[in-house]
Amino acid sequence: MEYGTLLGDSFEYTKEALIGKWMKWILLIICMIIFPLIGGYLMRIYKGIKPAPELENWGSLFIDGIKLLIVGIIYALPILIVALVMGFGAMASSMAGGDIAALGTLGIGLIIILILAIIIGLIVPIAYIRFARTESFGEAFNFSAIFGHIGKIGWIDYIIALIIVAVVVGIIEFVLMMIPVIGWIIYFILMPAFIIFVGRYMTLVYDSASA
Repeated sequence: MEYGTLLGDSFEYTKEALIGKWMKWILLIICMIIFPLIGGYLMRIYKGIKPAPELENWGSLFIDGIKLLIVGIIYALPILIVALVMGFGAMASSMAGGDIAALGTLGIGLIIILILAIIIGLIVPIAYIRFARTESFGEAFNFSAIFGHIGKIGWIDYIIALIIVAVVVGIIEFVLMMIPVIGWIIYFILMPAFIIFVGRYMTLVYDSASA
């Protein structure tokens, strides 16, 4: 997998989508506030549309965003359930005077949550794209097909690709957040660019399975 090519293509895709199109950029910022809209736009990117899709059919954008949000919530449920169970368990142990047991419960809970987060973090990008391409909730949870697709990409290549994009975006975000006040404002303004960039990058990673 040519990671540099993936990054370069994603950067050019993002630049073409936003540079010189300031009204579209402003509308995408508004879409982030009306959260489902940005999810619907991301769905269109996941479909492999090139150049980047325009903002149109707002009702469809909103509905698609709601659907994507539902998929995300369902994937987050295992983590939320474990967090609640372990939290209540630790609270009960603490109230019974077992502070060490409470700490142990919390520790085990954090380990389980970390493992779940890693597993779900590997599955969700492919699940989102399968959902966008098929418009089927069933395909978003077709784990056999999801793992099969990752296998075609190559597990090592896929994990490295995720790490690379996380590091690249993470460094930019960290630098911006280190700048008092203005950094957070710039970060918010640049959020549409980050979303488009990562959306395109993951779409290319997904499509690399058939390359």
